Amino acid sequence: MTAVGIDGIEIWTGKLKLDLPGTFAPEKGDDPEKYTKGLGLTNSSFPDVYEDIVTMGANAAKGLMDRKGLEPEDVGRIDVATESAFDHSKPVSTYIAGCLEQVYDGDFTHANKGERKFACLAGTQAIDDAYNWIRAGRNRDRPAIVITTDTALYARGDPGEATQGAGAVAMLIDEDPSIVELSTDQGYGSKDETDFLKPNQQFPSVDGKRSVQVYLSRMREALEDYESVTDDIELEDFTYAPFHTPFPGMVRKAALLAYRHVIRDTEHEDALADEIGRQPREADYEDREAYEEAIRGYMDELKTTEQYQTWYDTAVEPTLELSREVGNWYTSSVHIARVSALRDALTRDREFVGETLLVASYGSGAQAEIHAETIREGWRAEIEGLDIDDQLDARYDLTWDEYEDVHDVHEYDMDVEREIEEFTQPDGEFVFTGWGRMNERKYEYVE
Repeated sequence: MTAVGIDGIEIWTGKLKLDLPGTFAPEKGDDPEKYTKGLGLTNSSFPDVYEDIVTMGANAAKGLMDRKGLEPEDVGRIDVATESAFDHSKPVSTYIAGCLEQVYDGDFTHANKGERKFACLAGTQAIDDAYNWIRAGRNRDRPAIVITTDTALYARGDPGEATQGAGAVAMLIDEDPSIVELSTDQGYGSKDETDFLKPNQQFPSVDGKRSVQVYLSRMREALEDYESVTDDIELEDFTYAPFHTPFPGMVRKAALLAYRHVIRDTEHEDALADEIGRQPREADYEDREAYEEAIRGYMDELKTTEQYQTWYDTAVEPTLELSREVGNWYTSSVHIARVSALRDALTRDREFVGETLLVASYGSGAQAEIHAETIREGWRAEIEGLDIDDQLDARYDLTWDEYEDVHDVHEYDMDVEREIEEFTQPDGEFVFTGWGRMNERKYEYVE
């Protein structure tokens, strides 16, 4: 069976930066380590006044098409995953296709276009859709482009304000892929939840403590479901474990839970027995409450062990590199975690072909998906071609007052009375130019 997976990746970050320890923390009267060590974040990316989810997605897609030498006639499908859509009917993919048609010969009239919504999980689901479309033989030998694009804004003063971010990832899904082959095995954990939602509103309503527990519960269920179709998971099976990363501090919790689950009844648990004992078994306790208290105690000790810390520093910590610099990109977060892992392998000059990633995606509302991806022969050239470091270095560093202005500009319902000047100059990219006669958003390409 021919491999199907990710053949190319391109990233576009918002062109503005908010320094969390240097600018955000002093304004809030907080210790900078609340953000750098607690949340695990250093900076957040924001869109300039001429940027939005369409421009970021279109710019990422154009970069991908140019690098892969594609024209519109070569692409059979464009799917956009976002939870920042501004239209309840017209999908963002049509706006992005319209942007791309400004700069390429030909058009995308033949291409299937759609928009996926399941909070941050939607990007992974869109990849699943493209995979199934190709496997079904309905692609007519054409690849799909999957674009994840979001501006993750929170209301001013909301506890989630420090985790904001904006950016897009474009991925080419095709047969005989250059970067990773997708596994046919998947595990799911899904349940009707109200941990994070946006009922006809731009800013999320979040039950913070509940959201953490829902995230961990769905991840545990997905891991158990994945094991049911793949037999046992061994730590040695996976080189990196990219997680959905709303902020790195959340991943620390999920990684510890996953590690405890995977080492249960293995030599890794045996090796820790003299140091911290064996994991509590529910049958040994009178009630669930006592068992859960024992589990919490065991995990508090587990995370301090050299064995766990070595695994975390090797398999998980490298996946957080980009997230620390850009904040939460919602549908893109697990996909920049994957790129961070690949960049780490490149830096270490790993012999990486044939090794495996265990990818853990999540979306509030709530559902988790876990699957494996196998590294392909062309991964190195594809990751070397990314210019994300140049983009990060070029971001404009916002003052607090400028941050307030930018936040106002990107609030859908905010009527900004004075014109906010752009902070950067567009150069070879798509920009937002205003509204059309039916209140649609308009775009053009600036050389």
